[in-house]
Amino acid sequence: MRTEITPGQTSDYLGFDLVMAENLPKPSVLLADRGYDADHIRATMDARDVLPVIPMRKSRKKRTAVDRSLYRLRNLVERCFNKLKNARRVATRYDKTAERYLGFIDITSIRLWLRHLST
Repeated sequence: MRTEITPGQTSDYLGFDLVMAENLPKPSVLLADRGYDADHIRATMDARDVLPVIPMRKSRKKRTAVDRSLYRLRNLVERCFNKLKNARRVATRYDKTAERYLGFIDITSIRLWLRHLST
């Protein structure tokens, strides 16, 4: 898992390059919401031979189909964010620096992962 922080007013697709760096294992599918529906993201994923499963924005003229069975798996990611936000310190961001905040997100993620392994 990789975490990065962008300013609160930043659109989702501007943080895409930070998260999808080349030093990670190559994914086979990109599950994302409409916030990531941009031509350069689709071109990047096509160049890396990754299947983008991103629903179209309503303003798109050229429509492409989305594999709904794969897109339903995105619910797992959303539930993971919800579990992370159950940690009050993550949800309210008490930490003053980005490094400390990211560190606590990592600690909370490890705690969730260990809890998952024990069940």
